[in-house]
Amino acid sequence: MASQNCYDVTQWPVGDPHEDVGAVINSIIADIKRRQDDPDRGDGGKPGAVIHIPPGDFRLRTQVVIDISFLRITGAGHGFTSSSIRFNTSREELAKWHELWPGGSRVLVDLPPAHGADGAAFLVAREGDPRISSVEFEGFCIDGLHFTGTEADNPENSYRNGKTGIHVASANDSFRIVGMGLVYLEHGVTVDDADALSIDNNFIAECGNCVELRGRGQASRIANNLIGAGYDGYSIFAENYGGILVTGNNVFPRGASSLYFSGVARSSVTANRFHSFYPGMLVLSDGCAENLVSSNHFFRDREPWEPMVAFDNGRDDLFGLVHIDGVNNSVIGNHLSLSIDPGHLKPAGERPVMIHVAGGTGNYIATNHVVATTEAAGTTDAPASACFATQVGALLASGTGTPLEVTTVRVGEGAASNTVLDSGTAAQVVLDRSANAFRPTPGVEAG
Repeated sequence: MASQNCYDVTQWPVGDPHEDVGAVINSIIADIKRRQDDPDRGDGGKPGAVIHIPPGDFRLRTQVVIDISFLRITGAGHGFTSSSIRFNTSREELAKWHELWPGGSRVLVDLPPAHGADGAAFLVAREGDPRISSVEFEGFCIDGLHFTGTEADNPENSYRNGKTGIHVASANDSFRIVGMGLVYLEHGVTVDDADALSIDNNFIAECGNCVELRGRGQASRIANNLIGAGYDGYSIFAENYGGILVTGNNVFPRGASSLYFSGVARSSVTANRFHSFYPGMLVLSDGCAENLVSSNHFFRDREPWEPMVAFDNGRDDLFGLVHIDGVNNSVIGNHLSLSIDPGHLKPAGERPVMIHVAGGTGNYIATNHVVATTEAAGTTDAPASACFATQVGALLASGTGTPLEVTTVRVGEGAASNTVLDSGTAAQVVLDRSANAFRPTPGVEAG
């Protein structure tokens, strides 16, 4: 027996989903609210619904506004493919491509440029009690189509268009964003005031910012995603949250920060792989406290793709790959790799810093392994296959460079009562030993 609470946007009698899927989904939500009008009918009353978006292209000209709980919007494939490579490939090469645009169940965001919630393709907002709960996005592509900013010679490389994929603007509980593809959006996913949020197994890349947790929240998870933001945005950002679990993510360059925590407490960052072209890969700022950063792999090299070589995040190499300004955080058992030609370091002649405790007390830095070598990686501009080959070649080039002198840990002036153990030799660690505890990594004695 078919359920009246299961909808297909292509079967709904109001509107044309290929011309404006937003208007169609809003009409479906209005129908759900009309039918489910009793909050307590037989110990139930408002079960919510499923809205299915089948494979195909569906233009969104009207913002979807979700103000009901227990709604799942689901598709038949995240459909991600690189728009950045396409927009930096010649017409002659594009004529040989098998496909040009993202696919799967694809929502084409065709809203006018706006800021914040007004620029969101999917806006979740409801006031009053209880908090809106259990809204799910699963298995479809949200495509911002084009970047339009003036920050780059080619606007498609600007990472700016005023568009957001999903913006949850109200306090919320037990939301799930799973198996999605988000591309060419200034903001991929922005969630305010979340409790028990799950962002799992998504492909969120070539967005100005990928995942942002804003406001205040707790007990949320960002796991097993493939993520990569623009050069002046965040791949993962959180502010004033407690109890976040960030694990199992593969974070690509070129985000200004792979992960940026501001005022975050008692959260875990474990078993991730972070890759960046710039310092400041992971930042704990504004009094971050009692966070665990453990068993992650950090790798920094230089941008190898010619269209993006001119851009960086504005930080120099004294900032640190890992930058901490907080209290009682633990950075334990991580692997940090740096492979770069010394000519590309800033300021010239200075040793790059790997872990920088810029301020705070009680931070515990232990048993981290640093590998730093020189590497003169080449660059490429086209075709797409050459871009892929150059990036993979840079990743796989190991054991070919010469050792590069670095500061493995630097504890800033005024930072006291921090502990640094087995994370660099006496010559590699810079700190005030009268104010901080230090045990160097043993060196090899000359025979």
